[in-house]
Amino acid sequence: MMIRLLLVDDQSLVRQGLKAMLSLESDLEIVGMAENGEEAIAQVEKLQPDVVLMDVRMPVMNGATATRIICEKFPQVKVLVLSTYDDDHDVNEAIRSGAKGYLLKDMPSEELVNAIRSVHRGYAQLAPGLLERVIMQKQAQPTPPQPVHPALASLTPRELDVAKLVAVGATNQEIAQQLFISESTVKTHINSIFNRLNIKNRAQLAIYANSVCSPGL
Repeated sequence: MMIRLLLVDDQSLVRQGLKAMLSLESDLEIVGMAENGEEAIAQVEKLQPDVVLMDVRMPVMNGATATRIICEKFPQVKVLVLSTYDDDHDVNEAIRSGAKGYLLKDMPSEELVNAIRSVHRGYAQLAPGLLERVIMQKQAQPTPPQPVHPALASLTPRELDVAKLVAVGATNQEIAQQLFISESTVKTHINSIFNRLNIKNRAQLAIYANSVCSPGL
């Protein structure tokens, strides 16, 4: 299957070099070239390429903005970023904009060719080391606290834990085991919850908690 390519880079020498190299592959066809993001969008609309090889830092319109617009308007077109820079901001912006991969210009030509084919088939491609950095950044981001429904705001954090478990049908023994507390402490918490929420029994608490708690809360 022939893969139709659009090359986008603000440097003419880079565009011509990529064209000469990639044209040697029997399954790759260079259908057009552009020197900035604005031109790239126009060329995509006109030529309908399969894959856009996109630079990031360009005048008029940068690669991330062009990628976002292309992915929104032409979802069938795959964008593969090829950049000199491995800056975290550039990488994250490109991926958030919809790029299927982010590669560096110093990579071996055969690896670039294989990456184009992989992106065309629907696989993501990241330069060596970038995937690890993206994962580490995600892991380093604190998980935002789950909002508490206003109706349960009067409960202490531990009482809220107990109420959630009652809502899913856990017994006092199961609650005690899961929260590492005694059953008598569980009973104390449940009685306190009854008083705070003006509820008379466990069944009412389960119904009430389920009605105000979002799934997974």
